[in-house]
Amino acid sequence: MPLKYTLLLLFVSFLSASSFDYLLELKNKNIAVVANQSSRVENKHLVDFLLENNISVRKIFTPEHGFRGSNDAGAYVQNSVDLKSGLPLISLYGKNKKPSRASLQDIDIVVFDLQDVGVRFYTYLSTLHYVMEAVAESDKSMILLDRPNPNIHYIDGPVLEKRFSSFVGLHPVPLVYGMTIGEYAQMINGEGWLKNKIKAKLNVVRLKNYTHQSKYTLPIKPSPNLPTQNSILLYPSLALMEGTPYSLGRGTSHPFECYGDILYPNHNFSFTPQASKGAKYPKYKNRKVYGKNLQNNDAFKEKLNLSYLLDAYAKYPNKKKFFLKNLFFDKLAGTDSLRLQLIKGTSEKNIRKSWETDIDKFKKIREKYLLYP
Repeated sequence: MPLKYTLLLLFVSFLSASSFDYLLELKNKNIAVVANQSSRVENKHLVDFLLENNISVRKIFTPEHGFRGSNDAGAYVQNSVDLKSGLPLISLYGKNKKPSRASLQDIDIVVFDLQDVGVRFYTYLSTLHYVMEAVAESDKSMILLDRPNPNIHYIDGPVLEKRFSSFVGLHPVPLVYGMTIGEYAQMINGEGWLKNKIKAKLNVVRLKNYTHQSKYTLPIKPSPNLPTQNSILLYPSLALMEGTPYSLGRGTSHPFECYGDILYPNHNFSFTPQASKGAKYPKYKNRKVYGKNLQNNDAFKEKLNLSYLLDAYAKYPNKKKFFLKNLFFDKLAGTDSLRLQLIKGTSEKNIRKSWETDIDKFKKIREKYLLYP
């Protein structure tokens, strides 16, 4: 049997719990769903599945990239209506990133189902936080359908410092934290990270046949610029460069499988970003960019690969302009220490050593919330 097909079967078996276990709790209740294109129950969209089972879905909340997952990264998502179901779509990535009390007034239970990729700056975690906070403040209940994390097999990177909290990182966790989104939600509750340390009424529907060693390929891309398993596994190592002049291939057929800049000195590999679905305004649009091709590298990673960032910094001719003026790099890193270490010329070994104490502390916190071996 082909490996890809085997992995897809594993994915379905992980989600088999989601098909039936929570339906009885939803009967005769008014439901809101937090969902996007990845919210599937076997071969159906979650919303369609619930409606077919006579569940009263009243509205859909949508995260970054929208309900169908086609919006650009960072682009505001507008309120609208889902053409298939006729349900109102309420954006949680625009002016309001948190459901209002009014939007939950006619709701009994919020069902949350988003495919995370296990990286702190992936904004679905911040959406999770604000949905939990709104649910708690409105005295509603929340059911979270857990999903496998493709980067669950390691923990690495700097732990976010509170002063760098933003929508691309709200919590004091490493850049790669090694938990499913259900485990992470329990940690948000248990560690008192919601406003005023309130707690959401949370029920996590667990995965079946899943462990922290499980490997698989996501059957649906979680966002427009993570189209392949290789891009998803490279994302933690490359995305810090979003805070630099470098392009990560947005606007090409291989985003997050390359990096480059118009000033990169090695011209053996090049790409030309163009406007495309999910990348209307890519960096260096219609210009030839030189850099490195990572499409054929060994995709499975055991730690962050800092060599790409170190190479990009070393090859950039004007070090003073490597970090963008808004210091978005620090928000992504969750600290200014990494930027200062790069400027100072700190070795990779010593950069990693500087993370060890905080990672060890996090691992002890993490253990309390794990649902799977």
